[in-house]
Amino acid sequence: MSNSQAEDVGSLTKKMAALTATLNDSIAQNEERFKNAPFHPRTSEHVQQSAEPSKTAPAAKQNVPYRAKIEKLSGEVVDSNPYSRLMALQRMGIVKDYEKIREKTVAVVGVGGVGSVVAEMLTRCGIGKLILFDYDKVEIANMNRLFYQPNQAGLSKVEAARDTLIHVNPDVQIEVHNFNITTLDNFMTFIDRLKKGSLTDGRVDLVLSCVDNFEARMAVNMACNEENQIWMESGVSENAVSGHIQYIEPGKTACFACVPPLVVASNIDERTLKREGVCAASLPTTMAVVAGFLVMNTLKYLLNFGEVSHYVGYNALADFFPRESIKPNPSCDDEHCKLRQKEYQEKLANEPVEIEVEIQEEEAVVHEENNWGIELVDESAPVAVEPTTNVGEGLKYAYEPVKKEPTEDLSPAQAATHDIMQSIKDKLLKEAKQKKDTN
Repeated sequence: MSNSQAEDVGSLTKKMAALTATLNDSIAQNEERFKNAPFHPRTSEHVQQSAEPSKTAPAAKQNVPYRAKIEKLSGEVVDSNPYSRLMALQRMGIVKDYEKIREKTVAVVGVGGVGSVVAEMLTRCGIGKLILFDYDKVEIANMNRLFYQPNQAGLSKVEAARDTLIHVNPDVQIEVHNFNITTLDNFMTFIDRLKKGSLTDGRVDLVLSCVDNFEARMAVNMACNEENQIWMESGVSENAVSGHIQYIEPGKTACFACVPPLVVASNIDERTLKREGVCAASLPTTMAVVAGFLVMNTLKYLLNFGEVSHYVGYNALADFFPRESIKPNPSCDDEHCKLRQKEYQEKLANEPVEIEVEIQEEEAVVHEENNWGIELVDESAPVAVEPTTNVGEGLKYAYEPVKKEPTEDLSPAQAATHDIMQSIKDKLLKEAKQKKDTN
């Protein structure tokens, strides 16, 4: 090997060594960055974030809201106002006072395909406080639905939802509970939060059930019947092409136990229907439709506009939307439901009966233009109609009318006939005179 070739090999070796060192430094930096991330890409495990996140990291990575809280809603139409299009509902007369939504507290039970979207919609609408209940974790299998992201896999759903929603709207207070409400201890905690979870430490304004099993629905039903709490139930079919929402006011409408699902009424344990390797279908479209119905009904109830629907169904295959009103079952298995029915009937019996008398006012007929002098007269009172020879604006006689003879002794009808005959006579005389002059 010549000296020049040896020098080239030595130079190439040094360059390779420098490149290797640079690559190792880059790998080390990436490993350090991944360790501080909420989700480790190699181990698929949730890793606690460091107490002091990097100063250059985006706000979302540090759980810091993108904007400051807004103390008072404004209808000012500017790009920086997140409430301008919501306050437009008040300006258009749909809602009387939209700002009242900031005083409301809603509990959402189940933060899955429907519940997570419901929570997001209410957050974007500016609800005062959300209380989220769920014990499940985010999975990659959930990505066919809405809201959650792959990097949140492994997190509890309520915590993942909270971390996302505080960036959507930092004005909303979000309280989360990562437990199963069907166990005894958790059920008592659930009832306590319904009684004391509002912004004023009182009863929540509404409970929304977005769970996917009968046991959890019955737990919500029992709690709301016991506390006389108004709530709304929702669900999506296992084939993912139909769903429903239901407004439940204890004593006034049917509770969930009054009209149980067919599988329950048939004494079939739904847990025995599950088979290994078989799961229910789900579509983000159906989930979004049901969530939209539920939130729309919620807004109508909280802000007192429109008509709150007692039951709305949805069948995607036929674009069918049944709407029903279901009365409570006097033979309901829930004793608290029977008690609420009795209280409601007593309340109705003690209320004074109001008879509404609808008074229709006759509207005056208004003519913007009346070139011909047309007038409306009351047919009940006879009025003498006097003839007139006045013409409309812009019109003139073809000839000068002959001075009328006195008709004081004639009746109005006779006078009118006299005038007509006189007019014809004058016209004939004029034509005869013109013919004579021509000859």
